[in-house]
Amino acid sequence: MRRPFHHGNLRAVLLDQAEVMLRAGGVDGLSLRELARQAGVSHGAPRSHFIDRQALLDALAVQGFERMAEKIGVALHVPAPVRERFRLVGRAYVDFAVDNAALMELMFAAKSNEVPGPVTDAAVRLFTLLDDGLVANSNAGAGGQHRERFKLLFAAAMQGTAALITSRRITREQGEVLVDDAMDALLASQLGTGILADER
Repeated sequence: MRRPFHHGNLRAVLLDQAEVMLRAGGVDGLSLRELARQAGVSHGAPRSHFIDRQALLDALAVQGFERMAEKIGVALHVPAPVRERFRLVGRAYVDFAVDNAALMELMFAAKSNEVPGPVTDAAVRLFTLLDDGLVANSNAGAGGQHRERFKLLFAAAMQGTAALITSRRITREQGEVLVDDAMDALLASQLGTGILADER
């Protein structure tokens, strides 16, 4: 049964339906015409919110980054020692990536030479959130370049773990252990200890 809508929430309904289609058929299965059919609206209705297919894909990606940032933000604000908090952040990252595999692929599909826009801005906000969480626990002398390396290494480890889970190379439970092991290794590394404040 389709979610009822009125003029004020048609955009939200279209995005919800587009994500359902994305999960089922990937990016190639998304078109404005098919979206209109699936949502039960006129063929021209989606164009009042998305000028073309790329605008729809961009809106989906932005929404994905915003939802991911919300989940990571919750983990970052848990009142716990920094090491435990980063484990929670890692698990939140992996959980989102596994539960939204097609959306994650779309979110990170942007080419590096593209002109900055809403998707790039949303990605920057996500990684700024991660950086802010790191800065809050960083040594005063830690440089921005070291924080950037740590942040990217963190993301690579979490996305790699998520990829192993979604490809069924490992179970979700094994993935949780792997996240914990990865965080222990990262935080104990020379890069990690050089960034994070001593909590002794």
